[in-house]
Amino acid sequence: MNIDERVLKAIDSLGWAEPTPVQVSTIPLLLEGKDVIAQAQTGTGKTAAFGIPIIQSIEPGKRPHALILCPTRELAVQVSEELKRLSTFTDIRVLAVYGGAAIEPQVEALHKGVDIVAGTPGRVIDHIQRGNLDLRGVRFMVLDEADRMLDMGFIEDIQYIISKVPKDRQTMLFSATLPGEIRNLGEQHMMDPQVVSVSEDELVLPNTKQMYFAVGRKNKIWALCRVLDKERPKAIVFAQTKFMVDIIEKRLASYGYPAAAIHGDLTQARREKVLSDFRSGKIKVLIATDVAARGLDIEGVTHVINYDIPESPEVYVHRIGRTGRAGKEGKAITFVSQDEMHLLDAIEKFTEVKLKQVEVPEHKGKELVREVLDFDEMADIFGMVRLEISVGRADGTNKVEISDFVAHTARINDMAIGQIEIDDRRSTVEVHKDVAMKVLRALRQTSYKGKKLSVQPLPRAAR
Repeated sequence: MNIDERVLKAIDSLGWAEPTPVQVSTIPLLLEGKDVIAQAQTGTGKTAAFGIPIIQSIEPGKRPHALILCPTRELAVQVSEELKRLSTFTDIRVLAVYGGAAIEPQVEALHKGVDIVAGTPGRVIDHIQRGNLDLRGVRFMVLDEADRMLDMGFIEDIQYIISKVPKDRQTMLFSATLPGEIRNLGEQHMMDPQVVSVSEDELVLPNTKQMYFAVGRKNKIWALCRVLDKERPKAIVFAQTKFMVDIIEKRLASYGYPAAAIHGDLTQARREKVLSDFRSGKIKVLIATDVAARGLDIEGVTHVINYDIPESPEVYVHRIGRTGRAGKEGKAITFVSQDEMHLLDAIEKFTEVKLKQVEVPEHKGKELVREVLDFDEMADIFGMVRLEISVGRADGTNKVEISDFVAHTARINDMAIGQIEIDDRRSTVEVHKDVAMKVLRALRQTSYKGKKLSVQPLPRAAR
């Protein structure tokens, strides 16, 4: 691929064996000096895809030669760290600039001179307006996760920064999706850009085993603890909201699991401490929202657990890209309730991968969290739960007698009783989920015509 020996030496030290599809597609174009729009998500090797051509095309100087804009603080730090690793055997200096951290060390580094700046739009503008960041020498400009930056309302900031960069430059735009706004951005600010699109089957990493648990809301924490006990993973657990992330963290902490949360309400110092502890292994479980985890690149993540199944298949692909990296196997487990099966169907259609249903692993020894009866999960669309009762025709009964017996014993209105199926030895009775526990307890404490009853709730039929 015509890569400089110094960069190849760094690549070898990182243990990379072969380029990823996005690297194969973009590096030759970038080395030719082409502007490129590339569809690529975190986990596909995009940082090296733009980093390698930049590093081997610049010489150290006083003013920055390359500017990389990132949507989040975490991504800016990660990009800068990877570029530092790739430039280990050169004299190139890389700096991350972002808000939420002290500005003085960044100012000092800029005044000493840096070659590549990776930063968030707000802090980059801050340094420009303070006179700390001189962009007149920039020959390479990268918009990383461009779709995310547009979603976060950075378009005006991006336009302002681009206006401060020389027009005689090479521009690279990397985005997980390529909507019209991204293409418009390319047309406005790029010279005949080459478009590279990684296909969907390449977006889902082949080293990741994908599976799901059929588990309802009330038993998610039980299922999570079972996985942590059985497999002892280094895991990222995804939840939909900051509120749920905090709840999971508190529950796991109360059970003694080394876990911590990360989301947008935390201070930058706290976020950096959590990520540092997770990288070092002090924390084994990182609970995160999608926004907080966007762009996270942490080595050795063995499991991604979707505590809440995402509503977007694209988000699912982003999440599971955190594991199964650098040639290592990973595991992606998604918790899916009966009411969420349509979301699972959408993910399978998008990824063209059939997720295998597996049982929650068994645990030997004392359990801190027990599985509970979740009648919401067992109920059908009409709210009816099926109970299997150990009486049938052989006991000289019929449907009317069983209905009267259940209503009388549990003291419920017969309107809460649905269909009854009866055979020789057992019967199946539908009752509304709101009275299911009451019926279950009452029947287990009584007998029918002198016979002690066995009563078991039945799961709702699988998809």
